[in-house]
Amino acid sequence: MLLSFLVSGLLALNPFAAPPRVPLANPAAAVAGSIDPCRIYGSVYLERDPRRRGYCFATVYIEPEEAFADLLVYPETNKLFADRAGLWYLTEARDFADYALFVTDNRNLADFSFQYTKVRNYAGCRQR
Repeated sequence: MLLSFLVSGLLALNPFAAPPRVPLANPAAAVAGSIDPCRIYGSVYLERDPRRRGYCFATVYIEPEEAFADLLVYPETNKLFADRAGLWYLTEARDFADYALFVTDNRNLADFSFQYTKVRNYAGCRQR
């Protein structure tokens, strides 16, 4: 009886099987990029100090041409109306912002680029 108990315990532990593989990161997300500009809305603080770059959610570039921008942004005057992609309420204090974004002058270092628009209906992601 003791021998059958030890054999069943050894089979339950199964020391000969490979350990289960648990991925640390989704490889498809690493290829496509981790920052989706279409999900950023609400109150946004634009950081320009390079020493605080590590505290920001993403790095952005303000595109001078609308045709090359990934996102068109309409700056809202009320935080309650910034409720979909491309509608941002720009805050003066980073503590009250939903997202802190670092603004760079080098387009190659940016996660995405955006352009301001004057028409509220044009705000949002570009169809690619």
